[in-house]
Amino acid sequence: MEDLCAVPAAPNACISERQNSIARGGKNKTGIHCTDDSLAGSVSQRACVFCGARVVLNPVTDAVHLVHGPIGCATYTWDIRGSLSSGPEMYRNSFSTDMKEHDVVFGGEKKLIACIEEIVEKYHPPVIFVYATCVSGMIGDDIIAVSKSASARYGIDVVPVESSGFISGNKVVGYRAAAEALMKLITPRDGETVKKTRKLNFLGEYNLGGETWLIRNYLAEMGIEINVAFTGDSTVAALKQAPGACLNIVQCTGSMHWMAANLKRKFGTPFMSVNFFGAENTVDSLRRIAAFYDDPAITCRTEAHIARETERIRPVIQRYRKKLAGKRAAIYVGGAYKAVAIIRQLRELGMEIVITGTQTGKQEEYDDISGMLDKNAVVIDDANPAELEKFLIEKRVDVMAGGVKERVLAYKLGIGFVDHNHDRKECLTGFEGAVTFAHEVYVTTCSPVWKQLKRTLPPEVH
Repeated sequence: MEDLCAVPAAPNACISERQNSIARGGKNKTGIHCTDDSLAGSVSQRACVFCGARVVLNPVTDAVHLVHGPIGCATYTWDIRGSLSSGPEMYRNSFSTDMKEHDVVFGGEKKLIACIEEIVEKYHPPVIFVYATCVSGMIGDDIIAVSKSASARYGIDVVPVESSGFISGNKVVGYRAAAEALMKLITPRDGETVKKTRKLNFLGEYNLGGETWLIRNYLAEMGIEINVAFTGDSTVAALKQAPGACLNIVQCTGSMHWMAANLKRKFGTPFMSVNFFGAENTVDSLRRIAAFYDDPAITCRTEAHIARETERIRPVIQRYRKKLAGKRAAIYVGGAYKAVAIIRQLRELGMEIVITGTQTGKQEEYDDISGMLDKNAVVIDDANPAELEKFLIEKRVDVMAGGVKERVLAYKLGIGFVDHNHDRKECLTGFEGAVTFAHEVYVTTCSPVWKQLKRTLPPEVH
């Protein structure tokens, strides 16, 4: 007789060395291996350290991003964030020192100096971020010294970003490199001061589909003003006012937790984690922000806003729930904060989450994720395509929410797909975003095309 109380074994990995990176759901702590370097040869879905730095800094709209390395590095990350701007468009350009074999042998510092000089003469930017890559890092080019000299010579901020890809097999290291560069940029110089205000900074928000603008409107209705977002639709001048905020709210903890902690240490600014993906998360975040200000007028306006918006979207969400209840979903995204938000949204739609994974989750985040799932669900860190395919088939998934690299895999298996990548253009934040997300899940999950496609697939995929 089957023991209904038995704890299921951890799912099997395709590569034995990755067994500890896969766990099951349920209330028990996962003990999952995470934040490790990717296993060589496993075809990790992660990007490199340089890419991690670039996605954080790229939305600074009036900055020049100079990649000190081969042209391929700059090409790969050109316009890598689908961020929108309300003003400058300098960040849409991609600059590279275009290192060749000669530079590798004899050094590339002279070429870097010449490129900075040309950029200053042609564009006069307020800041130049100089990114190290694998090649420039391995040959020992000193981008710190070059940047310091150029800053003094031209009277602008030339900020080195120590993002050589070989430093780690985890792009989170690139997030840290970007945060360190931002701290250098915003720290007041000797004799400078930044006046304290009642505004807040919005960390870990990149304005992919206008999310910064939407949340700015929400907060304005509550009576709260955003000082600057890190880094969606930001400018250098706005970022330099960051020390004057009274609160830092952090959405993408993977890319900005270290930044928030250091802003608190250096400027005494408290911070709290927020999540504006999904109606449930949005309500909770707005209430906690209002509680921080401890102002009855703000609290009253916040509750009125929440009541109006939840009443408006409730019938729409219920309509989609009737179509989606019981469908099986998989999630594989970059950060854990996003995975948690999608779990809540899919559960609100009556769906069963059978796979959840991230590229950069931490132990405590995986414990939270596991506690939200059934004991038979799969929890996976730093997945590779073979593992994703295996579990998508085993769990008979109907729809997957993920990034651009998972789209083709899902379609190949006859599975619906919802794009939650960092180059998308649809706004999935707040109350409006909750409706948009529900609509996208419904359209792709219930499309008749999957029935036709699965007729041509092997039996094990059905």
